[in-house]
Amino acid sequence: MNLIVVDDEKDVEILFQQKFRKEIKTGEMQILFALNGSSALSLLESLENRNSYHILTDINMPQMTGLELLKEINSLYPELKVIMITAYSDEQNFNAAKKFGAVDYFTKPLEFNLLKTKLYHLENM
Repeated sequence: MNLIVVDDEKDVEILFQQKFRKEIKTGEMQILFALNGSSALSLLESLENRNSYHILTDINMPQMTGLELLKEINSLYPELKVIMITAYSDEQNFNAAKKFGAVDYFTKPLEFNLLKTKLYHLENM
């Protein structure tokens, strides 16, 4: 499984590497990281196998919000599955995320066991 995690908080990379340590070590998972939406789009553009990635993006980021990124990804790469992550659980963001094509929506702090289950389900769709 291949993931791109987009979050402006640098410690998120360390957290994901810890929580998915076993999967990364065995080669079952590869995780790439981007600190903002623009970097994520550049990263996607550079990948030859971009269709094999799922995207996990924070909603509240400077420069380009996760919702703006979601719209761009769905416009450029409609086959990619995007999961939204936010520290603020509000109905407006949830509805916008669903409207713009997010396949799921998680609030922080992340429940990593549930996230893993959802990711493996997406992988097998």
